[in-house]
Amino acid sequence: MRKILFVLVVVGFVMGCEEPKLEHKTSIKVSYSVEVDSLAKDGRLLLMLSSDDSDEPRFQINDGLNTQLIFGMNVENWAKDSVVTFNESVFGYPYESLKDVPPGEYNVQALLHVYETFNLSTGHTVKLPLDNGEGQQWNKSPGNLYSKPFKIRVASNGFENVSVDLDQVIAPIEEPEDTKWIKHVKVKSEKLSEFWGRDIFLGAHVLLPKGFEEHPEAKYPLIVFHGHFPSDFGGFRTTPPDPNLKPEYSDRFSLDGYNIIQQQEAYDFYKRWNEPDFPRFIVIQIQHPTPYYDDSYAVNSASQGPYGDAITYELIPEIEKQFRGMGEGWSRFLYGGSTGGWEALAVQVKYPDEYNGCFAACPDPIDFRAYTLTNIYEDENAYFYKSAHKTLEVPSHRNYLGQIQSTLKQGNHLELVLGDKSRSGQQWDIWEATYSPQAEDGYPERIWDKRTGDIDHEVAEYWKENFDLRYILERDWDKLGDHLKGKIHIYCGDMDNYYLNNAVYLMEDFLESTTDPYYEGEVKYGDRDEHCWNGDPDQPNAITRLRYNTMYVPKIMERIEKSAPKGADLTSWRYK
Repeated sequence: MRKILFVLVVVGFVMGCEEPKLEHKTSIKVSYSVEVDSLAKDGRLLLMLSSDDSDEPRFQINDGLNTQLIFGMNVENWAKDSVVTFNESVFGYPYESLKDVPPGEYNVQALLHVYETFNLSTGHTVKLPLDNGEGQQWNKSPGNLYSKPFKIRVASNGFENVSVDLDQVIAPIEEPEDTKWIKHVKVKSEKLSEFWGRDIFLGAHVLLPKGFEEHPEAKYPLIVFHGHFPSDFGGFRTTPPDPNLKPEYSDRFSLDGYNIIQQQEAYDFYKRWNEPDFPRFIVIQIQHPTPYYDDSYAVNSASQGPYGDAITYELIPEIEKQFRGMGEGWSRFLYGGSTGGWEALAVQVKYPDEYNGCFAACPDPIDFRAYTLTNIYEDENAYFYKSAHKTLEVPSHRNYLGQIQSTLKQGNHLELVLGDKSRSGQQWDIWEATYSPQAEDGYPERIWDKRTGDIDHEVAEYWKENFDLRYILERDWDKLGDHLKGKIHIYCGDMDNYYLNNAVYLMEDFLESTTDPYYEGEVKYGDRDEHCWNGDPDQPNAITRLRYNTMYVPKIMERIEKSAPKGADLTSWRYK
């Protein structure tokens, strides 16, 4: 009995002396000391934590499995040396709060993505990041403020008294120089400048044909290669691969020395471009970043303005004037992949007589019943499958075996951290900025609640009437059909990483059912091929994605011979 009493006394003593649980405290204070060109700054302040020492945290944020941590908030009129505090209430990704960060050692870094004020012709005033030559990349945009990374330790009860100073400014980017083959054009757009309330410029990298200077009598067909923001004309190289280039492994394609393969393909294109039997074209890659993304999607939209008209009626005619383009719809062609694939098809549909054919590879959703894996017209929620008793998230990215790397919810929450009001500069937000009506505050209407995924079906109807390409074609085929015969070519891998093949199936169903008139184009699929398969059944994605500028040429030539008007110039540009 004594022993029992003794044990009880000891246990009681130990329990009575147990250390109280420490209060969880988490905060990081951020200020900037670097000299800037204004008294105060507006923008999105981003705080990043990384357990990976291989690079700066700002280059380790993504919606894949290897992402690091990020938290974000808006700042307005933020003055030098004043302090902004990140606490547990600030929304983050992939952890929603700083209190959820696991104990351990982290590199910490902060960055201010600077916003400019735009007074739109619609009467709205909005604050958005102006592109500074980098193609709307928040982590390397010139003029953004950032700090050098340093280590902190997160304990089980959090961390506090951490201060971060933004003492660095991202330097300007040098513009590319003209060469014999590649010229660079920048045109002020009157249409866009009026919309945005300030001067807006469109740019293009122009690849000239062999013999351009030696054949002043020649006029040339024009090929528009649509895609993401190009820093220069890509995939063209006048020398063999660098013999001292260290081989790099491509995780995406599981290939050793992919950087050498890229250089070889670029050199092979140069050689093909100069062969006697190769048609003489002008190829352009367009720079048309907006405050919402690295690319405008090349159509007119409520929140971004008349980019479609500006490109088709201002930029392209100026290029044709400077470089002896034919300047007629039968002599213009469009191609591209992913974003560029959607643009190629959308521009052809929106401007049916201004272009003579589109080659759309792995296009972004061209039927919003398959907005990746969401039917925006019938589904209630984009993030979760409907179920009475299960919670199952909708995936957003897979590999060719169907293994999942991310979900719609995760990708959208990352965007919400990077910027509210569709200002993240990422994929889901640019679709909103392009397809949505303008809200009362001047920003795009949300297609769904960014936190919950609940879909706004009124906004969906606006998308349908204005940008659902399959619906528009079906609705207006009696007007468009004769103008689009032979012009639509679509290619997609049946294991597209973003499930884009689902919308292509629906588009094909419509196109193949049309008989008045029949569309006279093609839709093809790559068996087990992933994103950006572009129509070559004999080569893998890793190679075909590097051959856009040559692989559609035979089909373009066939189209020209079939459709060129009587008396058209089919010879001056066919010299050896």
